[in-house]
Amino acid sequence: MTQDTGTEPATDTIYDFTVRGQDGHDVPLSRYRGKVLLAVNTATGCGFTPQYEGLEALYRTYRDRGLEILDFPCNQFAGQAPGSDTEIHEYCVGRFAMTFPQFSKIDVNGKDADPLYVWLRSKKGGIGGDRIKWNFTKFLIDRQGHVVARYAPKTEPKEFERNIAALL
Repeated sequence: MTQDTGTEPATDTIYDFTVRGQDGHDVPLSRYRGKVLLAVNTATGCGFTPQYEGLEALYRTYRDRGLEILDFPCNQFAGQAPGSDTEIHEYCVGRFAMTFPQFSKIDVNGKDADPLYVWLRSKKGGIGGDRIKWNFTKFLIDRQGHVVARYAPKTEPKEFERNIAALL
């Protein structure tokens, strides 16, 4: 991970990033080239955690048309994702029957912010700046790898389903 210096990584697409998978292996995001992506920072102990149900419903509806949901657990907000990568994954699969890709726990803000999230934030700021304010902030990325929308934590997945469908 690199430092969150406020300088945007020199790339135009998400495909230039590599992230760590939930299993500890590196995953080049170029693997998802040509797909519509939804990147979400999540936490298993958050009041918004039931959104996993809506995310899974979207994934099951649209994955065959090219949607991928990329789940990035984060423990930066009130310590609401305290478990290990394995514990978080087992909880999500067991509780929500999650089938979309989940990655290793990351930081989304601060000096240890994952470069992917530094880039995502630089492409679509939120109310009051680009920092991630809470769990379940969502970024919608088109088939060309460009960020096209950012959704607040309280925005339920069904509220932007039409935007996903339009990109597919």
